[in-house]
Amino acid sequence: MNKTLFLILALLLIIVPACTTAPRDKGDIGQRNIQAVATIGMIADIVREVGGDRVEVTALMGPGVDPHLYKASEGDVILLQQADIIFYNGLHLEAQMGEVLERMNENGMVTVAISEQIDPSLLSPSPTYEGYYDPHIWFDVTLWMKAVEQVRDSLIILDPTHAETYQANADAYLVELVELHKYVNIQAERIPAEQRVLITAHDAFHYFGKAYGFEVRGLQGISTETQAGTADVQALTDFIVERQIPAIFVESSVAERNIEAVQAAVQARGFDVTIGGSLFSDAMGSEGTPEGTYIGMVRHNIDTIVRALLGD
Repeated sequence: MNKTLFLILALLLIIVPACTTAPRDKGDIGQRNIQAVATIGMIADIVREVGGDRVEVTALMGPGVDPHLYKASEGDVILLQQADIIFYNGLHLEAQMGEVLERMNENGMVTVAISEQIDPSLLSPSPTYEGYYDPHIWFDVTLWMKAVEQVRDSLIILDPTHAETYQANADAYLVELVELHKYVNIQAERIPAEQRVLITAHDAFHYFGKAYGFEVRGLQGISTETQAGTADVQALTDFIVERQIPAIFVESSVAERNIEAVQAAVQARGFDVTIGGSLFSDAMGSEGTPEGTYIGMVRHNIDTIVRALLGD
């Protein structure tokens, strides 16, 4: 706890001198575009969909960036200070940065944890950190719909003049997410239930497994700060060989070498497991690609998983 408090205070000391310009005046917010900052790409995508032409949004963490290990730069701090509203995941995804954003909200800046209104009974306890919840809520499309509602409500409070716009945009996007949820279910059901085993680089897919009927194993813990050791590799190797799992997966924001080590260990046991492809876990794809949107990212993931586990 003392270490955490020290880190928070240290970051706050960085924020104050780095902000060389005055905060944006919010009094005229109905007559100009809103400047929004989001920590991760998936949240930025919601803000773009709900905000439409009214909101200009910047994502701090781009493709391939691991939010568990992210450290804010001086430029990030200036962006945060100049924003009309800041959206972040919460549930300790952003580590100490999330705690700093909570303090900024207490000091008059508008910061919103998009997970804060989700009923805790719908959240999964962290398998690594006692007393905490798994922050990877975007892997269950129905939970992510609640994040859309949180963004909608926050923009309406900030800019009530354009409430109808935010409501209409959110309604349209939620219809798309209902269809996305149906699509993931249909694709998942192509795999026989006993073959729905998903093995990835880190323990990020529990919400996905719970929502769509997969048994999930990750080599690293729920945070990539947790390093995998020899015993972790051996235990996962034993599981793959025993269950005859045909494919395992790397992640776009996590180094491939650990999963490759598992593959080599399995092959040394006389069983051939393939790397079924790269999944997007804590970051989306590049801007301008289908995977650079939340819907495209989710479709890519389920299509990749189904193809690999069915051997297509």
